[in-house]
Amino acid sequence: MLLGGGVLLYFGAEWLVGGASGLARALGVPQLLIGLTVVAYGTSAPEIVVGVKASLAGSGGIALGNVVGSNIANLGLILGITALIKPVKVDGALARREVPVLVLATIAVPVVLLDGVVSRLEGAALLVAALGYSAWMVLSTRRTMAVEAAQAARDAGKMEKAADLAGAPTAKGRGRLAVTACAGLVFLIIGGSLFVDGATGLARTWGMSERIIGLTIVAVGTSLPELATSLIAAWRGHGDLAVGNVVGSNIFNALLCLGAAAGLSPVEAPFASVRLDLGVLVVLTVFSAVAMRRARHIGRVEGFIFVAAYVAFLVALGVS
Repeated sequence: MLLGGGVLLYFGAEWLVGGASGLARALGVPQLLIGLTVVAYGTSAPEIVVGVKASLAGSGGIALGNVVGSNIANLGLILGITALIKPVKVDGALARREVPVLVLATIAVPVVLLDGVVSRLEGAALLVAALGYSAWMVLSTRRTMAVEAAQAARDAGKMEKAADLAGAPTAKGRGRLAVTACAGLVFLIIGGSLFVDGATGLARTWGMSERIIGLTIVAVGTSLPELATSLIAAWRGHGDLAVGNVVGSNIFNALLCLGAAAGLSPVEAPFASVRLDLGVLVVLTVFSAVAMRRARHIGRVEGFIFVAAYVAFLVALGVS
């Protein structure tokens, strides 16, 4: 169930983004809006589906671990390996605009967990923040220089190519594009259900806590689309796309995914039990923000630090 759900999540995310962005383009929606809305929300779809399913099933540890663990994996594993493959440049607009939002969104997670529960009201506030961020991104990018706007618009094309590499059916007509997007959504829903049920079952069978399962197996599984896209981009010399992918994904995971899960059912987690996880997430986020804003590039030294920190985090989880 876990493996089957993971495969469906991977293909579902790629097909949904590829089909939806292609359909939006065929309907005349501006490329910029596609990149900042359809692509941004689509790449967070696995985390949203798994988080909501886990929350409704009463598995708050998996829902929270999915968000925190995915964000740690995005920075420590994906960004780290990307930089090790080839040092990446950081776009100036991203450093000025998205990085501060990334830090604020990350800090919001421990803040809402101080009382040991993310309530429905707090979940709704996170969702409003996610929607507000999307609207702000669209408006601010429209006011930027044409070069920056074109770069943001190319994100849609990037994800469509990733969908093709993942095996999404080549679709030219609107009908086929719609079918591809719908098939991806169905795969996501079914895969998310299987993935959560399989992870919960493994946690019981192995005597592991839902928190550990969520932070490791579930987190890496839902990050597979970002991992595949980022590694392909880095290997082909487009590491800057991988950086934008990671930053955007972490923002939406913290605001949209956690907000959706808590909005449907409160997510409970004693703060003392997640202190290590949240501490690692905040430290990695601040370190990456400093690297992006100061040097405007992430080199192999930083990449090694990210990967080493992720390995150390996994070791610490095993010890705890």
